[in-house]
Amino acid sequence: MAKLTFRTDECKGCGLCIAVCPKKILQISKDRINKKGHHPAECIDEGACIACASCATMCPDCIIKIEK
Repeated sequence: MAKLTFRTDECKGCGLCIAVCPKKILQISKDRINKKGHHPAECIDEGACIACASCATMCPDCIIKIEK
């Protein structure tokens, strides 16, 4: 199983990672706001992650880390 780590305090909520996820397990948090005032991205089903790293590759701020 893959382990996804988001540095949520640096996420600007652009949604690029969400758009490229083949499993559609990422979303913009509706109830959390980071220190920059953005709703950060989050994983809603880490067990379904296939560790393709599309999200980490697409992220312009390199805030996503994937470990197998």
